[in-house]
Amino acid sequence: MVLRNKVEKLVGAIDLYSQDKQLYKVQKRTLRIASSIASFCKQHDLLCCLCGGGAIGAVREKGFVPWDDDLDFFMPRADYEKFYQLWQKNPPVHEYVVEKAAEHFVNHNNFMTIRDRETTFIKTYQQDLDIVHGITVDIFPLDIAPESVSKQKIQKFWALIYALFCEQVVPESHGGLISIGSRFLLGLFRSKSSRYKVWRFAERQMTKYNKTDSSLVTELCVGPKYMGNLYKRSDFASAVELTFEDTELPLPIGYDHYLNQVFGNYMQRPEVKDQVPHHDAVFIDPNHSYQEYRGRYYLRKEEK
Repeated sequence: MVLRNKVEKLVGAIDLYSQDKQLYKVQKRTLRIASSIASFCKQHDLLCCLCGGGAIGAVREKGFVPWDDDLDFFMPRADYEKFYQLWQKNPPVHEYVVEKAAEHFVNHNNFMTIRDRETTFIKTYQQDLDIVHGITVDIFPLDIAPESVSKQKIQKFWALIYALFCEQVVPESHGGLISIGSRFLLGLFRSKSSRYKVWRFAERQMTKYNKTDSSLVTELCVGPKYMGNLYKRSDFASAVELTFEDTELPLPIGYDHYLNQVFGNYMQRPEVKDQVPHHDAVFIDPNHSYQEYRGRYYLRKEEK
């Protein structure tokens, strides 16, 4: 009821949700996925914690940021890889599918997602793909960063190479030179196997510090805005559970330091004009499976 009341005050002004007041339903579905992830991690002794807007919501709102429609998690790299293997073999909820790029599977992401196959959330950059287009929760690995500034720059270089060959999408919004360089590199390596070899090599280079005793961790499997951000390793050494709507979800033990570092005064809401969801969806339906919209909102070329 608390979640519904918060949403109904804002939903009329939000694009894609204004007709059917679906933001509440998307949030409810998202929270179910997030709760399943947190429970699964606890069951298997894996560390996970909310990050970004979800973490802000937990601290400031005791739940969702009212205009936000998603939740994301951080996981240490070792736990991240274990989680993928365990969930893939034995998912706790049948309709929740784990996806992570592999040699023969490209979804234009360089991070892991859990997707609800009984819903629809078709993203702009994925509408040409035959994947599960359901409501998602994203999971990002945290890797150890070297303390040397020069080595940090090299690590970020390999993270950029990894992102390009893993996502296999030319970044059009980051400057003409980057776009030209990206096209050139993808043109050099055209086959799936060669691109996979490049991204696996880049991944090994960017993660090679994970067995060191550096005091820093970093985000590498994210967009350029956050890629290479450096955090205190101790802030993510464990998790603490905070109230989130009608349940509890884990946050990094040093959540206040982390959130102040990334977002500044996160306890103050932004101006009303900025209180809008930052989704990139072309179509949303929390009540029906994405499969009902094949040929209409995704894989449209294939159906012609």
